[in-house]
Amino acid sequence: MSESTGAAGFIYLASQSPRRAQLLTQIGVRFELLLPRADEDAESLEAGRAGELPAVYVERVTRAKLHAARLRLAASGLAAAPILCADTTVALGRRILGKPLDAHDAAATLRLLSGKTHRVITAVAVGTGAGRDMGTGGRERVAVSTSRVRFATLTAPIIDAYVASGEPFGKAGAYAIQSSLAAWIEHIDGSYSGVMGLPLFETAQLLRRAGWRA
Repeated sequence: MSESTGAAGFIYLASQSPRRAQLLTQIGVRFELLLPRADEDAESLEAGRAGELPAVYVERVTRAKLHAARLRLAASGLAAAPILCADTTVALGRRILGKPLDAHDAAATLRLLSGKTHRVITAVAVGTGAGRDMGTGGRERVAVSTSRVRFATLTAPIIDAYVASGEPFGKAGAYAIQSSLAAWIEHIDGSYSGVMGLPLFETAQLLRRAGWRA
């Protein structure tokens, strides 16, 4: 994707994830970070709702992140440009496995995933326009990527060593596919980049629809 295409020549990435930044760079998308201000409670946007299905949850959270980012841009005085947001969740059946609270939680999550197939669901949203009225101030487009990942059996020493590395923290499902735990992934059906946190095929489609050219 050309770095010079699109009306603004760049997009805003409203995510602190270095993996999403890496993936955008991989396909040649220029971006500037548009991160939450100190007075924003960004974590509250990821709060779940009782009985909410994983796919519904991840799309709702991504839309909420996009709305917050558009308001942030409108209040900033920065140049207008498309905004990209994303959210990833790991699901085992109807159960959402979010970011682990501590080492005990991380180990318990990995034990749940051991020897099983789970889903990694990533929603991507691209918004244009920074009007404060989300109904008339611009457009938003959302795509959802679902991949299925199967782990081999994870023994207690494997889990303990991985938790001790610190890698599970801040990651849905308590693991990163680009980490050492990849050695225990038997099979992936879907998008590798989607499991990382930004499905590149869907992302490129959304950006093209927002005015970018491949």
